[in-house]
Amino acid sequence: MKNKSQKIIMGLVILFILILGIVYGSKSFAPKKNDYSGVELPAAPQVEPILNVNNDILYKEDEWTTNFTHDAALIKADDWYYAFSTDYMVGATPTPGIQIRKSKDLIQWEFVGRVFDQVPSEAWEWTNGNTFWAPDVFEMNDRYYLYYSVSSVGSRNSYIGLATSDSIEGPWTDEGAVIKSKDGDDFTVNAIDAGITLDEKGQPWMVYGSYFGGIFITQLDKSTGKLKYSNDEGTLIAQRKNMNFGIEGPEIMYNPETGYYYLTVSYEWLEDTYNVRTARSKSITGPYLDYNDKNMIDTTDESFNTGNKIVGSYVFDNDSGWQGTGHNGLLEEDGEYYLTHNARPGEDIYWSHLHVRKIVWTEDGWPVVSPERYAGEKEQAVTEENIIGDWEKILLPRYDDSVQVSQQIELLENGKTNDESGKSHWELTDDNLLRLSIYDPGIAPGDYWNYALKVVPAWDWENWNGTLVFTGMDQEGTVLWGKKRVE
Repeated sequence: MKNKSQKIIMGLVILFILILGIVYGSKSFAPKKNDYSGVELPAAPQVEPILNVNNDILYKEDEWTTNFTHDAALIKADDWYYAFSTDYMVGATPTPGIQIRKSKDLIQWEFVGRVFDQVPSEAWEWTNGNTFWAPDVFEMNDRYYLYYSVSSVGSRNSYIGLATSDSIEGPWTDEGAVIKSKDGDDFTVNAIDAGITLDEKGQPWMVYGSYFGGIFITQLDKSTGKLKYSNDEGTLIAQRKNMNFGIEGPEIMYNPETGYYYLTVSYEWLEDTYNVRTARSKSITGPYLDYNDKNMIDTTDESFNTGNKIVGSYVFDNDSGWQGTGHNGLLEEDGEYYLTHNARPGEDIYWSHLHVRKIVWTEDGWPVVSPERYAGEKEQAVTEENIIGDWEKILLPRYDDSVQVSQQIELLENGKTNDESGKSHWELTDDNLLRLSIYDPGIAPGDYWNYALKVVPAWDWENWNGTLVFTGMDQEGTVLWGKKRVE
């Protein structure tokens, strides 16, 4: 009896050991979906997330942080990043003056104050507008030049003015009009949304305009900051079919590594379908062509399909998403590029936040941006083991400006994905270039959508953890975003 009991106990021990071996063995050979070894992920941007909607701060400007930021322009000055933005708030008429915020890291922002106390009398008399729109700030001649817009809603009664200061935080001196437009004048342009840039020879230019007549570019006098040629509206570089096809908020940046000027504009309506498009040219005055060689001057029914859409309204899991993702600004520092834009949370689109995103460059010289807000991450090498796992992906189609909702995709360790066909596949090339081929027979060229995607670290603002993301384009210039899920 005793021997029998001993055998039973020994058998149970052996069985238990076998079970442990199977469990741990299977774990050892199972794909490691959370492998971030060798990757420097960004730290949490702050202790707690900023609330997308927070009625407690409506009248507490010192707690606004990114709240109520609209049409922001960025500049680096005195070791701070400054954002100058449109007069905006929720629930009341905004105090006029052009809001100023500053940050040490492009992540945490503090409210500084305003440029003015009220709209200058000349601008008010021309437009009857009592708030400022869409400023831009530029350093030249050891001074700061601030360009501002005042306009009458729904008309071309608009005014771009100039203020100057020896200090980025002021005081500012109003220098009067740069250019004015009015219904019935000899201009085509609507004089709002100035964006200032230098060409490769150091000549300053102003790109500006909106719905009415499109986007123009004109030279500035380097000594005064005003028009080089008086009353010259400049050259038309972007236009859509009619007033039903929104276009505004232009910016231009030059990348010396590619030799191209990049025009960014915003399409559609600022509260929901707003999105950022880009095109490029070897000449600052154009023509500006997108990935498919479509000219940004397009007054046909196809003008919804011009420009590479690089930011649009979106929803990742565990969040209400963001709409009104437009009116961008651009910043370059030591060869690193950033894009800012407005964003309105899905739970209340009347609140507007500042989003800053890292720009990365495709292998053929196009800018794309991170799917997640900037949190201090650096582009770096990754491994195949880092890529394996569950991802969310969001497509940004040029023909559909509605909110795009994420879909799930699993990248398997054998270079395949979890689609039913078994024909979609991926591979990692170079340091961080993911080539993803999605099988779509009869729809995609050659039955595959072939994406070249840069993989970069990011902070997952929806789930509050570090992760990896990807961003890039297919063979038709359509952008795909992705975010790895941490399990």
